[in-house]
Parts: sequence; C-alpha cells; structure tokens
Amino acid sequence: MKTYFVDSFTNEKFKGNPAAVCLPDTELDTESMQNIATEIGFSETAFIKQIKDNTYSIRFFSPKTEIPLCGHATLASSKILFSTTALNSIKFINCDNVELNIEKEANKIKMQFPVYDTEETELPQKLLDALGISETVEKRYSPNNKIILVEIESAQELANLKPDFTALINSHTEINGVLVTAVSDNENFDFHYRYFWPWAGTNEDPVTGGIQTFLTKYWAIKLNKTKLNAYQSSLRTGTMSTELSKDKVYILGEAVIVLEGEFIL
Repeated sequence: MKTYFVDSFTNEKFKGNPAAVCLPDTELDTESMQNIATEIGFSETAFIKQIKDNTYSIRFFSPKTEIPLCGHATLASSKILFSTTALNSIKFINCDNVELNIEKEANKIKMQFPVYDTEETELPQKLLDALGISETVEKRYSPNNKIILVEIESAQELANLKPDFTALINSHTEINGVLVTAVSDNENFDFHYRYFWPWAGTNEDPVTGGIQTFLTKYWAIKLNKTKLNAYQSSLRTGTMSTELSKDKVYILGEAVIVLEGEFIL
C-alpha cells in the first residue's frame, strides 16, 4: 500500500504535525486501518480512496480510535493528491458524509470545513488543576466535536503549560479533548492555542486543524474580524490562516512531504 508521511501546517520539515497518508488498492476493514494507524503511531493516519474524478473518501484514525474529522491529515492528503495528480481541486467525503472541498491557492492549500457552535459549560476543578490553570477567561464546549474550550489570559502562560496527563484523563469522561487558547501576544497572529487529547489520541496534538470548526468562530466573534491567523504553541509549533464565511470556515496551510514508501499488508 502506497504510504506517505507529511508534515502539515508548516513549510519546514520536522515542524508542524506529521500525518500518514495511505492509498489502499483494495478495501480495508476498520480493524485493519486501526492496526495500521496504531503501528505508525502518528496522531492521525488518513486512508483515501478515489470514488470518481476528483472525489475521494477519507477516513481518519488516531493510534486509539477513528476520528470523524481531522484538519492536518486532510491537508496532508491534499498535498499528496496535488503532488501526484493533475488535480487543482478535491472533494473529500468523510465517514459522516461531510463534504470537504479543497483547492490550491498559490503555495497554500485551502480547505473548506463546517462551522460548529459552542455552549457555556462548567468544568470540574480537578481538570483545571491537571492542566495547571488557576484562572480562566471563558469555558465552553463543542458538542459536535466533544471538545472543551478553555480561554486563559496569557499566551505565555499557555506556552508554559505542563499538564499532568494521568490526572487529566481521570478528571473527565466522554470527551475527546481539551483545547486551551489565548489572545496572541505577537502582532503576526490573532490567537494561540494548544490541544490535549489523551482520551482519543496522543497527549498533545502538535498542530490541530479540525478544532477550527468552532475555534475560528469563537475568536471571530471576540475580535470582530472574519480573517484570522492562528499559532499553535506546541513543541513542534505550527501556523495557519482561517476565514469565517457564514456556515463554513476556510483553513489555509502548507505541508511538506518527508517520506514515500510502501506499507506491506
């Protein structure tokens, strides 16, 4: 099976978020895809298969479970198809039959994702303690993603967080992750964020695109602007631009192919 490793949301190798992109020639069952994703060990492995013309099915697997929507693995998959075919636009269809429209835009890839709302929520103190957060600006929840959003005051505090992941995973159930965000202290960006998801994937995701389905709208309302620049202050770091347009969010990013090979099935 043709397999690629791609660093997403970066123009430098060994930065951004690595994803595996697999192009199976035959149908793979869910167990096989999960085993492959666990073997590779990246936060996300994508399996893409052509349906017709420029339309492809896409499924995403973390080392632990299938994930309905993933930004950086979508970007990685788009990078592979744009690099190996003559296509200028792609339509992906995920496991929930959500259509993801992708197109080239100069040296970047533009992805169209749905927009989801968040709602006010209360959090157990032990979750905040596990994150190392003493004060919050706002606490919300995205039901579609099963992700908690916590805004804190300082981008520097965000960068310095060192969660206790054992305590974190024991502090809450039935969620996929916790997103912590802060307004940027850098004029080149509007907001910073980090994403912790030991419940469904790895301890910390290096760069996360899928959360822009609700995070872009959150900051667009707070900052009163529809075009935003985001910085993920993880160890590897990563950047992206986003644009809110009614019920869609556009995510623009770059990606670098770092490996091409074959997975022996």
